[in-house]
Amino acid sequence: MTTYTLSTARSSEVRLIFGFLAGALAVVTFHQGAIALLTALGALSSNLYSMRPVPPFGVPQIISQAFWGGVWGIAFAAIAPRLRRDTSYWLAALILGALVLPLVGWFVVAPVKGQPIASGWVPSRMLLSVLINGAWGVGMAGIFAFLSRRSP
Repeated sequence: MTTYTLSTARSSEVRLIFGFLAGALAVVTFHQGAIALLTALGALSSNLYSMRPVPPFGVPQIISQAFWGGVWGIAFAAIAPRLRRDTSYWLAALILGALVLPLVGWFVVAPVKGQPIASGWVPSRMLLSVLINGAWGVGMAGIFAFLSRRSP
């Protein structure tokens, strides 16, 4: 392996690690922040930073959410080099958060967990999912950009 290839592989690894960190941090800041704001506005009744055990391993809900936020952050980090750092970057993050995540949650995760698909087709619940996950997407992109600028 040449030095160039080794350095390219390392930068890819670092980018994916930054993606995971950005996604996980965005859960505990932007995702939970959106939930706090929506709860304060009376649109939602939720426990912030829930420590409720989540099956099948019984880890606290916030840890599970941060882990999966990190996984989605890796997905964003994988496509980020193809994006210009302009509105397309932010639009891709918003689409990932506000569209892709809710769709996966509604049509893949919910049935696996035995829950109704698409939040039971209740428009207000569907909108809340879009808003909360959209906040995560934009926050994750901001954290990822910040971390990436500090990379050697």
